[in-house]
Amino acid sequence: MFFFFLSEVLLKNCTVIKKISGGSSANTVACLAELGNNVQFIGRIKNDNYGNFFSTDIKKSKTIFNTPPINKGPSSAHSIIFITPDAQRTMCTYLGASIEFEPKDINYNLIKNSKYLYLEGYLWDNDLAKNAFLQAAKLAKESNTKIILSLSDSFCVERHRVSFLKLIDNYIDIVFCNESEVLSLFKENDLQSCKESISSICELVIITLGSKGSLVIRKGRSEEIKPKLLGKIIDTTGAGDLYAGGFIHGLINDYSILKCGEIGSICAGHIITQLGSRSNINLQNLLQEHLV
Repeated sequence: MFFFFLSEVLLKNCTVIKKISGGSSANTVACLAELGNNVQFIGRIKNDNYGNFFSTDIKKSKTIFNTPPINKGPSSAHSIIFITPDAQRTMCTYLGASIEFEPKDINYNLIKNSKYLYLEGYLWDNDLAKNAFLQAAKLAKESNTKIILSLSDSFCVERHRVSFLKLIDNYIDIVFCNESEVLSLFKENDLQSCKESISSICELVIITLGSKGSLVIRKGRSEEIKPKLLGKIIDTTGAGDLYAGGFIHGLINDYSILKCGEIGSICAGHIITQLGSRSNINLQNLLQEHLV
């Protein structure tokens, strides 16, 4: 509970400029919904101010969210983000109710009838959530639903390296990660050393590289995707999440890998020009304006 109390202290001693819903996978799903896809988010919140705000906000994106809130236990997850003028972030995150996600929270019929299942690596930190994660992955595999994993955080990867590698090898079709996460996964010092290793256990790997763009590795071959900077960088929160949302939108619509990467780059290039990880403009219009 230390981080919960720390966040309460921080909130009492600072001025909140903007309150925005977040959560890595929720940001990706909301992006997909705003791009016109039929998506549903499954995650745990508590019946409190944070949870109610999250529920109302994600439904505005036309994301389906039917998971009932809990009335007991830890509060809904929340994160306090301090942003300096050069767009660097300091974050204090309390995961709260989100990591107490458990198998009974899963809509198994939904997974059977979905084209993709998107899983967030942070859930691996809790045994109940981990069991739910594995049950969802097993069902998706049996149903020919493609399974996507976001590695979430390099420290998370470091804590669970061996089991993450086993999970990817047994279940995962597509991996999203940044450079530090993939280096942590294979205990390497440079990206070149990881390419062959990760392509041997997963059919499609997308590595975001910040200002350098992204790298897509498929069947041992790699494609570089150039970044799309659509204005002054204000806040990099959610850049990777929106990139994933744009890329998956392309996959859903059977676009080429290069076009998927371009869409992801446009979404990421936009979100870093505003505060927060939910777009304040229409993403479909954004793609019409910038997609070649």
